[in-house]
Amino acid sequence: MLLALLSAFAMSQAFRTVTAILAPSLQADFGLDGRALGAFAGLFGLSFGVAQLLMGIGVDVYGLRRTVLAAFSLAIAGSALSTLAPSYGWLMAGQLLIGVGCSPVFLASTLFVARHFPAERFAFFSGMSMGVGGLGLIFTGTPLAWVVQHWGWRVGYGVLTGLSLAAWLLVWRVVHEPPAAYAPARAAHEEREGWGQAFARMGALFTLPHTWGILVLSMSCYAAFLSLRGLWLGPLLIERFGFTLVESGNVALVLSLIALFTPAAFGRMDPGVRRRRAWIARASTLMALFFVALALLQGAGAAVATIVLMGLLSGYGVLQYADVRASYPPELTGRALSLFTMAMFLGVALMQWFTGIVAAWAAAQGWEPYRAVMLAIAAWLALASLAFRRLPASPLLGAGR
Repeated sequence: MLLALLSAFAMSQAFRTVTAILAPSLQADFGLDGRALGAFAGLFGLSFGVAQLLMGIGVDVYGLRRTVLAAFSLAIAGSALSTLAPSYGWLMAGQLLIGVGCSPVFLASTLFVARHFPAERFAFFSGMSMGVGGLGLIFTGTPLAWVVQHWGWRVGYGVLTGLSLAAWLLVWRVVHEPPAAYAPARAAHEEREGWGQAFARMGALFTLPHTWGILVLSMSCYAAFLSLRGLWLGPLLIERFGFTLVESGNVALVLSLIALFTPAAFGRMDPGVRRRRAWIARASTLMALFFVALALLQGAGAAVATIVLMGLLSGYGVLQYADVRASYPPELTGRALSLFTMAMFLGVALMQWFTGIVAAWAAAQGWEPYRAVMLAIAAWLALASLAFRRLPASPLLGAGR
């Protein structure tokens, strides 16, 4: 059942990173500038993040299977609409549906792990799940670049539509709701929780001081890496270093292969409750320094090596999920993970939109846009890391910082 859920998550991974490969084609067909391209890429994160609140509650109220099947149908419809989109507006409509449709799939997988695997193994199995989901990233590397180069971006979207339908059918056929999965929820309240109660319990998380540090960093770490991998990677390599589309796809493929293993590796290296927050803060600061390096490097080899190092480091994100789970009591775990994921993708939307503005502004000033974009991401991530260090930690973590 977990693998079936992860097949839908793999497609979500593909959709959220597809812009890096399609960007040159979309710019040529629809005349998009950096601002419009950033808005297109960011709409996935925005719709994903906003829908995450409803999906998190829906998973608790209606179950994993029904929520995923209902929502992921929208992703299939959005992908089909994107394949046929006659204009930028229709393309945006398809992106909106895709973001909403993909919003519950990783949350459902994470909650499945939380309910069915030991707490001390949560980081490892979550990392393994992220690695399996990374198979979707592989397709948006060299394979998609080759398809787009030979047959165009619409065929690329058509292939994604077919794969998404196959994932939906797999979830429909394999996943069911074991009675044990909802034993904790039934013990906490005898009747099915209503939407009003669910919203109230979600809102209560904001009254806990440690929630704010978690949210600040959650809106920054994944957003920084996905802004590179999912939006600027292709344009950066093509326009700064003269790569072909397939060559830039090869770099994306390397990052995707790395993504298969690094989350599980970081999950296995999880230092435990007391040291985990320090690891997260140091890793996010180091990632900010890598963005500074990428902004300044002019050699293609050094830039690609830096990007590969960033991919290796990106697996630390799984420690954030473990930190969230350890920071709240069991009855709030589902809500907390949902809020964390919502903030993460709202951060993606905001950063991609913001970097699109930065790129357009830098180009208007006659500056190289990618240097400005990478420095802006570095500054954002460094400030978020500092805030995470300074804001309070959960009392459930004891002396851990």
